[in-house]
Amino acid sequence: NLVGTSNADFSSGDPGMYQLDITLRRGQNLAARDRGGTSDPYVKFKLGGKEVFRSKTIHKNLNPVWEEKACILIDNPREPLYIKVFDYDFGLQDDFIGSAFLDLTSLELNRQTEVTLSLKDSHYPDHDLGTILLSVLLAPREEQREVTMLMRKSWKRSSKKNYVVLPHTPSRTGNLWHRICSPSNCVLMTLFCVLSNQNHETFQTQSLRLSDLHRKSQLWRGIVSVTLIEGRDLKAMDANGLSDPYVKFRLGHQKYKSKIVPKTLNPQWREQFDFHLYEERGGIIDITVWDKDAGKKDDFIGRCQVDLSTLSKEQTHKLEMPLEEGEGCLVLLVTLTASAAVTISDLSVNSLEDQKEREEILKRYSLMTMFHNMKDVGFLQVKVIRAEALMAADVTGKDSFSKSDPFCVVELNNDRLLTHTVYKNLNPEWNKIFTFNIKDIHSVLEVTVYDEDRDRSADFLGKVAIPLLSIQNGEQKAYVLKNKQLTGPTKGVIYLEIDVIFNAVKASVRTLMPKEQKYIEEENRLSKQLLLRNFIRMKRCVMVLINAAYYISSCFDWDSPPRSLAAFLLFLFVVWNFELYMIPLALLLLLAWNYFLIVSGKDNRQHDTVVEDMLEDEEEEDDRDDKDSEKKGFMNRLYAIQEVCVSVQNILDEVASFGERVKNTFNWTVPFLSWLAIVALSVFTIILYFIPLRYIVLVWGINKFTKKLRSPYAIDNNELLDFLSRVPSDVQVVQYHELKQDPSHSPSKRKKNNP
Repeated sequence: NLVGTSNADFSSGDPGMYQLDITLRRGQNLAARDRGGTSDPYVKFKLGGKEVFRSKTIHKNLNPVWEEKACILIDNPREPLYIKVFDYDFGLQDDFIGSAFLDLTSLELNRQTEVTLSLKDSHYPDHDLGTILLSVLLAPREEQREVTMLMRKSWKRSSKKNYVVLPHTPSRTGNLWHRICSPSNCVLMTLFCVLSNQNHETFQTQSLRLSDLHRKSQLWRGIVSVTLIEGRDLKAMDANGLSDPYVKFRLGHQKYKSKIVPKTLNPQWREQFDFHLYEERGGIIDITVWDKDAGKKDDFIGRCQVDLSTLSKEQTHKLEMPLEEGEGCLVLLVTLTASAAVTISDLSVNSLEDQKEREEILKRYSLMTMFHNMKDVGFLQVKVIRAEALMAADVTGKDSFSKSDPFCVVELNNDRLLTHTVYKNLNPEWNKIFTFNIKDIHSVLEVTVYDEDRDRSADFLGKVAIPLLSIQNGEQKAYVLKNKQLTGPTKGVIYLEIDVIFNAVKASVRTLMPKEQKYIEEENRLSKQLLLRNFIRMKRCVMVLINAAYYISSCFDWDSPPRSLAAFLLFLFVVWNFELYMIPLALLLLLAWNYFLIVSGKDNRQHDTVVEDMLEDEEEEDDRDDKDSEKKGFMNRLYAIQEVCVSVQNILDEVASFGERVKNTFNWTVPFLSWLAIVALSVFTIILYFIPLRYIVLVWGINKFTKKLRSPYAIDNNELLDFLSRVPSDVQVVQYHELKQDPSHSPSKRKKNNP
């Protein structure tokens, strides 16, 4: 699709830099891709093979109106801008509607142009797939090309899903492009104005400021806490006059999904989600409500938006949001709070080495402040020093895989920060310090090394997962990098020095509260090895109960007279003297016995090689699936069967994990949790010994009956299940196990670890 003739003079040499202001206005007569004769269209802009913009989805509309603005910096106008339109399908692969391209060399410079592009599909060249209407303005920029390349390299670090192009407002100086940002990895465009006015000799000095701004742009300015309370009078989408509603939230690249409440039009969720706020002026949370349908596409119920710029900070707002394009409303509690203590700095700026700052941090988390700000559990400082012998991922010249461009991502729950990239180096030195607020001492610190790639998403080089409770403060350690599944080693080591300071009382109380939910991740898929693994894990838990039953039966059969006689005398003693307090006392004695075995060097815990072998088999299957994914499109047509199998697979995982977590509590896998269990069981034993059962049941019942009256919007939780959710299952124990560095290890014999 060419746009008229142009008087633009694009030289054959260096094309310079251009700014493309583009407004996606609307679509007309788009092709229907859904069974109802409609589509849910959205648009992607691609430049040089990289996605630079993605519009919002307009549901059930063949003539959508977007009116979304974006601004793109162009360093080669001979590269056409590709426009691709898709139909969004939840749970399935999105359907392709059509594509077009805009030849930038055909545009007249400094002139607003209205463009109509006809969508085409090479497989169906004669089909009318509709049109897309754009408004474009191309203007030249005289800035140095080196600055452009530096900023482009910084953008490449983010995966394309992390890009957010925000609507912008024209300024008096005409800088319409300064609103482009990526919350996880952006460079502030306003710096470009500063750089453009400097001489080329001062470029290196100014580029240091680019690094500083890149570091600051990752840090959020506040936290938005959203509590989803309930829905009222939602639209019925099923034949029985009811719905199975769930809610999706989106703020920038951050996404959450609520649980599904079956067969109701007035669902009660009572779930809480936390978002990071990157903009001073707030943002907009997009909320959509869906009806879950097994075996087919979920039905759209309605949508609403929360404009955070209209809400005051440090205050909880109760919102009743009517649903657009549907019926009913949602009840939310929204709270905006100040920024968490997250920072990025060089090694020369160390909070814990400054005696005054260290004393302030220790005072903040001392026992004297145990009841102040219960969500602020502790302080984490991570020094990312260097890596050695990384895997080579780039091809340069005649050499094969000779270098990498590594950068490091540090994650704690939903907090995610990045280092800079060290180019063409297998032994990079970052020397950066990251600090985080700890909201849950049972969180796991994840450090991942990637290779930056200009033309596609970053390549995975290695990863380590470190539970906070296993960290030894102030010790610089070399961690062997693992593969994506954390089941085996890959090439290279990373040197970290980590310090954790936390309040034990706050951490104990937080253990009995619900875990923080992570952002929406990829949909669960059916895996033969995963299904088999979960079945074997559950079978092992059941076999423990069966073996216990056989042991008791053998006592009844007097297979071993001494053992049976001892069991008989114990039975008479316990039954004759039984009191309710003896139940937690027995569990307390079991914990103490296992602790005694560990301290005395008679630890009978064995390294779980069975689970490790199953994880490696699953990893091999994942690699085969990755290679054959394009050939297995028919799995989408078996969505109903897959959903049932995935549900069975997940239920097996939950049952097996529950049994393993109970076992690992008594095995002292996590000493902090085992000590916490000892304290709790001791308290229960004393209470049951001195207080009659009827009074305990009476207090419990009064609390249950009056809980909603005392706190109408309290989130329901089970303290015992919340406690067990912090105990790692056998699979997690294997994943968090620290590998020993083996100089003779060569990853070449395991091709599956290569990116």
